[in-house]
Parts: sequence; structure tokens; C-alpha cells
Amino acid sequence: MKYVSTRGRAPEESFLGILRSGLAPDGGLYLPARYPHVAAAELARWRLLSYAELAAEVMARFADDVPREDLERLCQATYTAQTYGYGRPDSDAAQIAPLRWLADGLGLLELSNGPTLAFKDMAMQLLGALFEYVLGRDAAELNILGATSGDTGSAAEYAMRGRRGLRVFMLSPQGRMSAFQRAQMYSLADANIFNLAVDGTFDDCQDMVKAVSGDLGFKAAARIGTVNSINWARVAAQVVYYFRGYFAATASDDETVSFCVPSGNFGNIFAGWVARQMGLPVGRLILATNENNVLDDFFRSGRYRVRDAQETHITSSPSMDISKASNFERYVADIVGRDAAAVRELWWELDARGEFDLRPTPFWRRVQDSGFASGHSTHADRLATIRSVQRDSGVVIDPHTADGVKVARELRQPGEKIVCLETALPAKFEATIVEALGVVPARPAAYAGLEDRPQHCHAVPADAVFVKRYLAERIGLATTGGPAP
Repeated sequence: MKYVSTRGRAPEESFLGILRSGLAPDGGLYLPARYPHVAAAELARWRLLSYAELAAEVMARFADDVPREDLERLCQATYTAQTYGYGRPDSDAAQIAPLRWLADGLGLLELSNGPTLAFKDMAMQLLGALFEYVLGRDAAELNILGATSGDTGSAAEYAMRGRRGLRVFMLSPQGRMSAFQRAQMYSLADANIFNLAVDGTFDDCQDMVKAVSGDLGFKAAARIGTVNSINWARVAAQVVYYFRGYFAATASDDETVSFCVPSGNFGNIFAGWVARQMGLPVGRLILATNENNVLDDFFRSGRYRVRDAQETHITSSPSMDISKASNFERYVADIVGRDAAAVRELWWELDARGEFDLRPTPFWRRVQDSGFASGHSTHADRLATIRSVQRDSGVVIDPHTADGVKVARELRQPGEKIVCLETALPAKFEATIVEALGVVPARPAAYAGLEDRPQHCHAVPADAVFVKRYLAERIGLATTGGPAP
């Protein structure tokens, strides 16, 4: 399996060649040169596998330079009932990602039973194991630089904490996460974890990660890697649970299942796109946004317009308070037929003008035929959906999952089987659950009193040069430009 950049000006690489790199040297994102195909006979066999076995099968299609026995061992060690037993007490944790049917016939794929109570654990735990595996093999070190709007940061830190050869530097937007999300990250005192609270939005944090990674000399000297979904391994590991959800929702491989996905950075739903390209019988991919509805606007109009900090709303589903979806470039690369020149032109327009419009181009018809649908949700919608799901099904869902359920209900077609992807447990967003239901959501015993624990973070400006100085000082790398605190 070879990987190419969306922008076409980077050499082909293997899976292990891109695992530690994040962005391609030309500023693009890596994609498989071709998507692997799963034959009908393989699909039937995969239906009978455990989650760990299924993960090994899917990942082997993308990571064929990792010896199969090593990959199987890593997946078996990662996907255990112990690691994914933090969720609801009535869930069968041993299944890993069980499917629950709601009273109105929607499926809810429970992805938030991992150690940070968010779907990001499903991929991040395996990514941590892969990093440790390759660093141990090469006797190397890696400094992870990441950005989070709420859940990626804690998932990365809990997956990487204490692992040999790894440090994590995580940027988060000051004052734009829930109290639980902040405490989950900032209460960690591990020597290899560094939390940086940025005076800005998530998009500022993400731009800083890209700017630091775009300085190829510094990236190499500082041994910079990424855990955001710009890292292809994250996307590949998320493909697994689309197969799991499909098998759980069907009795045979002749059926079709649509998936509804709350989306901010487009990584989770892009994994569903990849699963469909591999041959999984996926119907529609239904994208749900909150008030920051840049992606919904695109799928309805063809116009992709990013918003600045003043236009980016602070909402009650804060992990989706994003206006610049980095994984969207991968989807667009597929839509334009892997024409790297077209991708470069569109992203030049985005950088120069803040938007591009596919309506006047032949590519807009391809978008319309690509099987995506979209909708958005408001705070009032969120509260109403949380109340109705609890009333009718006895299940409490978090605000982001509520965005997905609301949009799935709104867009469901007659006879369509839809699985909604759960994104987090409600304990992470206590204030909104209390507002909706008047009760404090249950939380795992391991997180009792979380917000009262001492917190550790460093306030930093939205300045990539400052972050480079900060990182260089912590890893003992000489740099210029004055000291960072």
C-alpha cells in the first residue's frame, strides 16, 4: 500500500513512512494511492469476528508493512473489555462498540465506553500502541503536537501517557471546552504530557499545528508528529467501527445501512466514506453540524466558506465548534478524481479568499452523487432531542450525539435503516444535561470529583513561533526568537 499527498508534490510513502509525519511535506494530507477492496466472501467472514480481530483485518489492508502477527498482537492488546468498559453499566463492554436501538428505530452505535468517554478513544488507543511499537523498533523519540476542540486532546493524552519515547504537546482553545473536558486533560500530571491553553479558537490551534508542521526543518529537528485526524492512521482505525456497526445492524450482507455522524473536522465521517469505497454496503452518509454549519452549507450549496474567530459560535456541543475542517481536503481530492492541481487551486482560493465554490464546476455533480446528506442543530434542538430520547428510550445522550439524532430523524427516508454514531458520554457535558433533564448525568467512578483535582496548563498566545520556542525548550532543542515561559 502506497500513500500519496492530496497536493501531489510529495513522494509516495508506506504506512510506517507516514505514521509519524502527519502532514505531507507539500502541505497536503496523505491518502492511499488506491482504496483496498473487500470482496463479498471476506465481508461474510468478517461478520463473525471480534472487534480486535476485525480491527486487525481492516488495518492490515492499510498497514501492510507491519508484520501481520505484530498487528494482530497490537489490536488484541488494545481492544479489550478492560479498556472499553467505562461506559453505561448495562452495555456489554466485551462486545466493544455495541449497538442499541432507540424507540423510534434509529440505531445508536456506542463508541464512548473508552477511558476518556469519547469516540476518539476507539482510534487513539491503537495509535498510541502503533507509535510505541515503531519507536521501540527504531529506538527513536516522537513529540506529538496536536490541537483539540475538546475530546481529541484527552483521548490522545490518555493513549500516550507513560509510553516510552513519546511526549504530547496539546493545544486547546481557552474557555471553549466543557469543565469536564478541561479537567480531564489539565488534571494529568504525567511528565510526558504538556497542555497549552491558547488565546483563540480551535481553528487557531489547528492552524498553529499545521504551521509548525509546515516548517520542515523544525519538524525534522524536533521530531514532530501528530495525532489529529490529519494523521491517516487515525482515520484508518475509525473505519473499523463502520464495519462493526454495519454487521450489528444487519442480518446479511445484502442490506444497506446509512450512518449519521456529528461532524466538526470531517475525520469521523470521512472514515465512513472510506468504508464505502472498500465495498461496505453503506447507504447515505448523513452529516450533522451545530450552529457552526460550514459543512452543512457546503453540501447544500457547493460553497465552502471558512469563518473567522468572531463568526465561530461557542455552543453547547463544543467539540464541533470548528469552521475549517482539515479532513475535508481528502474528500475533495476524491471528488476531483485525485487531480492534485485542482486540489492546489481550490486550497489556494481558500487561503486567499476564505472560500471556494464548486457549483460552477463539473465537480458539484460528483458531490451531489456522492451519497452525502446534511443538516444542522441548535441549542434548543439539542435540549429537545436529549429529552425525547430519554423519555422514549430511557437513554441519556450527550449534546453532540443529540445533534446527530436530530438530523437523522429529520432526514430519514421511508424504509431507511440509520445508525447514529455516539460521540461522547453525557457526563462530559453536565451543564447541558442538567438544563435538559434537571438531573446530573452519571459518571464512571474513576472520574468522581474530577473537576476538583489540581490542574496544570500553560497559557499561550495564538502564535506558531511562540509554540515552536516553547516546544524546543521542553525537548532541549536550540532555537532563536527569545524564550518561551
